[in-house]
Amino acid sequence: MAGTVHVIGAGLAGLAAAVRLATRGVAVVLHEAAPQAGGRCRSYFDKQLGAVIDNGNHLVLAGNTTMREFTRTIGSEHTLTGPDRAEFAFVDLESDERWTVRLSEGRLPWWIFDKHARVPGTKWSDYLSLAPLLRAGPDATMTDAMNCPPMLYKRLIHPLFLAVLNADPAEGSAQMAGAVLRETLVPGGKSCHPLIATQGLDVSFVTPALAYLKAKGARVMMQHRVRELHFAADGSRVEAIDFGDGPEPLAADDAVVLAVPPNVAASLVPSLTAPDEYRAIVNAHYQVPPPPGCPPMIGVVNGVSDWIFAFDGRLSVTISGADHLLDESREALALRIWEEVAKACKIPSTPMPVWQLVREKRATFAATPAQDKRRPGAKTRWRNLLLAGDWTATGLPATIEGALRSGNLAADLLHRA
Repeated sequence: MAGTVHVIGAGLAGLAAAVRLATRGVAVVLHEAAPQAGGRCRSYFDKQLGAVIDNGNHLVLAGNTTMREFTRTIGSEHTLTGPDRAEFAFVDLESDERWTVRLSEGRLPWWIFDKHARVPGTKWSDYLSLAPLLRAGPDATMTDAMNCPPMLYKRLIHPLFLAVLNADPAEGSAQMAGAVLRETLVPGGKSCHPLIATQGLDVSFVTPALAYLKAKGARVMMQHRVRELHFAADGSRVEAIDFGDGPEPLAADDAVVLAVPPNVAASLVPSLTAPDEYRAIVNAHYQVPPPPGCPPMIGVVNGVSDWIFAFDGRLSVTISGADHLLDESREALALRIWEEVAKACKIPSTPMPVWQLVREKRATFAATPAQDKRRPGAKTRWRNLLLAGDWTATGLPATIEGALRSGNLAADLLHRA
């Protein structure tokens, strides 16, 4: 296209759209209301810990093809590291039982026939209970669609999909869960190698993307909040953007990619149907070196914690679907989580190390069937306005892969037009 594309929002969806357009030689202006890019996928210096931490622990997988393409383009693929096999360590805090799920690399799931590779107390036939998720309808929750044996559900399916959907499987969309299965477990372990941004989300996804855009001649404008979109009287296009100093007209060939949270998009776009329910995530960080031999991540069963991540000089915990923890005092919750971390990692629980607790009330949209139906497509009725964001109709939950995929789709639609 010959005009300029104004990408509004510098989260991962906006960055993906801007990078894809700039790669094709399109003139891009990236507008971000905050002082920094990245949206919910960002790093910052925490004074209490005296270290750079992420606002949340995000796990990506080797099979996230859009993510891999994005990091290759911006030159940061080497910053994502993990084991060379699809291995996931777990601990049951009640029984202190420990196990590691080891997926076989190919499409044939040989691992479910190996009692040392599958979840203890399960049979190979138990895993067939996941198959109905692959053909689930739009109204079904995960527990509606499948009849998962209790041991498998408690020790693998619940912690895994609670993290993936940020919603309990009892309310989570079976259709979204099936989409995740098709892109991970179905292709085999080679698609499930965990990758962690050990140097921080900013180093892997944000700073190199901004550097790439600037090298391609794109303009990046921070603290540049959009107040209003002005639409043509004939309903054909966005004709101006108001950043607070009055409408700035768009040229005839200019376009807009709106890559902001759903509540912001709904305030800017007339009659937009978008997700309006959210789920919280709690992250806790402890300034303590991981003990020798500690796995890079540990799934926790029978605890308030969900996943423990081992970083250089720090142990971090992620708790998904955490609305029930929002009113608990910071100190009490930090101590409760720390006692679980100490037990899981076999380290002394006293004294509790320096800590930080980050609670995000609106971390993701609620991945329920009802909210999934509210997700709009990228196209709008205005020919020069496209939507992007993990909350749009990507088919995936609110993930890094979904956000990047939505940005690419918006860019591709503009390019084809």
